[in-house]
This record gives sequence, structure tokens and C-alpha cells, in this order.
Amino acid sequence: MNVTELARRLRIHPKELLRILPEYGFDVGMKAVKIDNKVAQQIMRSWNKIKRDIERKRRLEIEEKKNKEKALRKESGLSTSLPDFISVRHFAERLSLPVSQVIAELMKNGILANQNQDIDFDTACVLAEDLGFSVNKEESAPVDLEAELKKSEALEMALKKSKHTQTRPPVVVVMGHVDHGKTSLLDAIRQTDILATESGGITQHIGAYQTMWKDAKTKDERALTFIDTPGHEAFTVMRSRGAKVADIAILVVAADDGVKPQTKEVIQIIKAANVPIVVAINKIDKEGADVKRVMTELSSHDIIPEEWGGTVPMVQISAKERLHIDKLLDVLLLVADIQEEDIQADPSIPAVGTIIESHVDKNTGPVATILIQAGTLRKNDKLVVHNEIYGKARAMKDYKGNTLLEAGPSVPAQIIGFKVAPEVGDVLDLSQEKSAKKIDVKQKKTQQTGAQKQYKVDMEKDEEGESKRKHLNLVIRADVLGSLEAIIGSLEKISYEGVGVKIIGKGLGNITEDDVQKVEAGNGRIIGFNVKPSLSADEIMREKNINFQKFSIIYDLLDWVKAELEKLLEFELITTEKGKLEVKAIFRTVKNSMIVGGLVKDGKIVKDGLVRVKRAGDLEGLGKMSKCQVGQQDEKSVPSGTECGVTFEGKTKIEIGDILEVYTEEKVVKKLTVQE
Repeated sequence: MNVTELARRLRIHPKELLRILPEYGFDVGMKAVKIDNKVAQQIMRSWNKIKRDIERKRRLEIEEKKNKEKALRKESGLSTSLPDFISVRHFAERLSLPVSQVIAELMKNGILANQNQDIDFDTACVLAEDLGFSVNKEESAPVDLEAELKKSEALEMALKKSKHTQTRPPVVVVMGHVDHGKTSLLDAIRQTDILATESGGITQHIGAYQTMWKDAKTKDERALTFIDTPGHEAFTVMRSRGAKVADIAILVVAADDGVKPQTKEVIQIIKAANVPIVVAINKIDKEGADVKRVMTELSSHDIIPEEWGGTVPMVQISAKERLHIDKLLDVLLLVADIQEEDIQADPSIPAVGTIIESHVDKNTGPVATILIQAGTLRKNDKLVVHNEIYGKARAMKDYKGNTLLEAGPSVPAQIIGFKVAPEVGDVLDLSQEKSAKKIDVKQKKTQQTGAQKQYKVDMEKDEEGESKRKHLNLVIRADVLGSLEAIIGSLEKISYEGVGVKIIGKGLGNITEDDVQKVEAGNGRIIGFNVKPSLSADEIMREKNINFQKFSIIYDLLDWVKAELEKLLEFELITTEKGKLEVKAIFRTVKNSMIVGGLVKDGKIVKDGLVRVKRAGDLEGLGKMSKCQVGQQDEKSVPSGTECGVTFEGKTKIEIGDILEVYTEEKVVKKLTVQE
């Protein structure tokens, strides 16, 4: 039987098969082409046993390698800093380890988590220490409390002007851990498929929607306004803003997954905002669902179910199967009735509201979604934000895209007519119209886009004036302000020894010619998040061969940035000394090549090794050993004490008595290590 045929049947490479067989008592040479049929049959009968033994040896080798790496890390004092919560993927990146290895280590510790799930500091710390790292606690990024306080005060001052209040529809915020079914729940409520439009199944934007539900007691239809918030860790600020404008919070917890890091964070945000909570225990139809476990875990965070004597209503649902959605809506209306005194607004005053979303549309320009909290906004009303007139409401639409002539309390409206896109969380207050001044569009756009007069690569210098840190210069464009804020916030956290990210331009909407000029001047790259280049910008980029990266998922964008930063790191050249050959004879000399004979004095010489020619201890020249022969047989390496012939390639003329020092050089790419 042909060796290749046997290897095909056993699903192994022929060379690997020939290497393995002698270890298990089969007398087959490394250069065999055919194998006796009886021997082939014996090999096939024994193969399962051989395969199991090979796998066992491989596992032992891997384990031994991991233990050596762990010991080496401990000896070298490798350390890392970790935040309160970190995704498995980012944790692996911090340790410069494969994600699969980290997941395997988590499984050994009884934790089942995919690469996008978060683990807390304690878990990450234990795991990192088990892998040989010392761990420090990373300080949380400071929040601009003054700016947030000003926005809250502005909203409170505006709402205090209400006199003739009446009941308005309750505003409900849907919050919870990533992938626990928040958007699926809204989909079930609204009978529309929003989830299909979200990249990677993760909500990238924040949106507001309304639905009508029949009151179980009065049988009257009542409106409910829902706010959906993203679950990805980069959108913490957006989640907290969502809680500030809501009357009731739905905390979505998956019955098969329980309380997770982001669930804990959401509980803290809701408590800080002092918003009534309704818990929706989702995915009760899934195998492994354990409602009592979820209720117990929530109780440990002071979320006590009503049936256990607490104050928090809990509804068991399946958003996918649309189970008990009606019960959840009934509970929401009941909670709204209990909180009726607080869910009041005066529709007669000038409109007051909060910017829920903001972006630049390629056809209509800046567009913002506003949740009206008091008063009524009408078509052609001036749009006053920060005591500045941002434009006027040329058109208003509801979440279905239908035209609105006016929007009252608790109504989410998409407004067209802004001259500049406002920031998410800004307060619209039409009572300031008389004292408001016109906005300086050019100045505001410059602030938003980060425009500069010069765009040069900024390099940190050491004491001798040499560059010590390289930057990846980026121009970032996103479709909405919330995404732009989240991307920039995540990029600002990336800090590595020797390399860093520098944002030389940012903005909303499609890529422009100005963006291309910035990139060309600053030797940078363009990133587009759910946007594309304009026709003129696309033409210039093709002409000048400027690279454009388009993303729709924030994970992929951050991974690409980290990969590009790694490319900026310098190669580390590792030289390995192999052996020495004393030249005894010169056989042939041609231009830039010589065939010589000699005795290997030390170590071993190798084919394709690099060569230093030494004469009386002095370096005469450099070259390469392209061929090694012992007798008539070509060899890859020749050991010490052996006479051989070699082909030397180089300009140096070798003489009898010269010493040829053979060595190899390997370029090793440095890996990113987190800067302390």
C-alpha cells in the first residue's frame, strides 16, 4: 500500500505518519513510499490506540509548556491591572493569551463564559494569579460630574415651571445584561423586528418607542413609552442617561444565566436614579432556566420579590415565545397608577425634553430623537439647547416614521431641523427662547469634529530627543453621537508601552474630503462606524491609496485598532549561535560563492545558517551557508567532530585555517503589554 493512501485513510499527513510509526514498533523508514499490506493492516488496527496515546502525550506537552510559561511569568514579575468588570476577550488581550486558553481556565474553575461575557475583578484576579501574573486594581475613569449635574439642574429648573399638570404616559426604560433579551422584549411588545437590524445582536444605539395597551380595569387604551439601552460595557454612560429620563425601569434577567456583572451595574444605576423596578425574568422556555435561583441572586442585591414579602414585582416571561408579555404590561400600568403623583406633566408650557439620540443623516442633515418631558413641541418651534438656538423643527416623526405636527409629554419624536447635532443627554428647553442666542455653527462643528489647523504625527520624545512612543493616528466617523462617544471612550482606555492611539479628527455622518486631507497630512487611518465615504472622498481615497475601515460592531473596531498597534511595535532580533567549522581545504571558487571542506569543531553547523568568517580572531566578512554535505549526501545539519563540505555564499574570500561561525537570526514580533 502507498504511504499516502494509508495516511489518507488515517487522516494524517504522510510525513507525520512516517515519523510516528517507529515509536510504536513498526519498522518503516522516513523515506518509505510503500508499506507491506500486512503491516498496513496492523497499523490500521492499532491506530485508535496510537491516536489516543499521541493525544495524551500532546496534552501533557501542552500542560508542561503552560506550567513553564507560568513559572517564567512569576520569575519575570509580569503584572497587569484589571477593572471592576472585564469581558473575557479583553481579559485575554490584557494577558496576551489566546481567548480559548482563558475560557478553558475559566471552565476548570467551574465558570462557563463566552468571550463577550464579563467577569468580575475577584474572578479575573484569581485566574490571572493562577496563570503567573501579579494583579493591580485599575482605577475607574472619572465621570464629569459637574457637566452631568448641570444637565440635571437644567432639566429640574425647566420642569418646575409646570403649573397645570395632568397624568402623562409612563416612560419605561428596559435595562439588563448583554444578550439577556432586552431588544427581543421590546420586539415582542411592539410586534416589530428591531433585533434583525442590530449588528451582532447587540443594541448599538439608544431609541425610544411607544405602544398602546388596554387597561385591565378601565378597558381604556393607554400609552406606554419605552427606552431601549445598549448592553455593551462601552455604553455605560448611555445606560445611566436612560435611567434619568424614566419613570419605571424593567430589569431584564435571563432565567438560564442569572445575575451578571452588568446586571449588578444596572441595579446600582436604577437605585441611584430612584426609579421603581419591575423585574422581567426572561427565557423561561429555555433548558436550564432556574427562576428561583435568579430570584435568590436578586435578593442578595436587595431586589426582594413581592411574593417573598418584598416590594419588587417579578414577571416570568419568554420574549421569543411571547409568553406572559400581557402580564408584564398589566404590571407596568399598575406600577404607573401607584406612582401617578410623580408621573405628571403640564402640556401647556414651552416644551422641555432630553436628547435620547443624535446623528447626521446624509439626506436630511443633523437629526435628534427627543423625549418630551413637559410641554408640547410643535412644528416650526425653535430648538433651544444650552440657551442657544440650534435651529427649528422643520419636521417631526414618531418611531414608526409617521409625520407628527406636535409632540406632548412622554412622546418620543425624531426632529429634523437642527443646524448642528446636539449631544446625547442635552436638555431641550423652549422657555429660554427669548434669551437664547444663535448658535455659531462653524465653531460648534469644529468642537465636535476636533478640527485642527495642522495635523502632524505627534510623537513623545525622550531626553535625547528621540521618539519613544508611536501613535496610530485615527479619524473616526460614526452615524450617531452615542456610538462616537462610546468608541472614543473605549479608545482612550487603550494604553500600551511604546504605542498609543491619537484621534486627529472625529465627527458624525459620512466620510468627507476634509477627513481624507486630515488622514493624508497626519499619516493616519479613517474609521467609519455605520457610515461610508461620500463620492468625492471615495474618489480621493482611491487616487491616493488611503485605507478606509468600516465597522458595524464595536468589538471588531477595537480588535482592529489593537492589531494595528501591534504592527507598530518593533521586531526583536534573536541571534542563536549554532557551531564552528575550521576550514581544511578550498575546492571551488566562483563569484560570490565558494565550496570548502572542514571539520566541525563546536556545536553543529546548519544548512541556510548565517556565517561569520573569522581569521586569527578578527572578523573578515559575513555570508550564508547554502549547502552542507557529508560524503555525497546532503545534510540539514552536521554535528561536532564531523568532516564535511559546505557551500558558502558571500563576497569574502575564505582561506585555509579560517573559522566559520554559524548562527541563525529570528525576528520575533513583540506582543502588546498593558502599560501600568
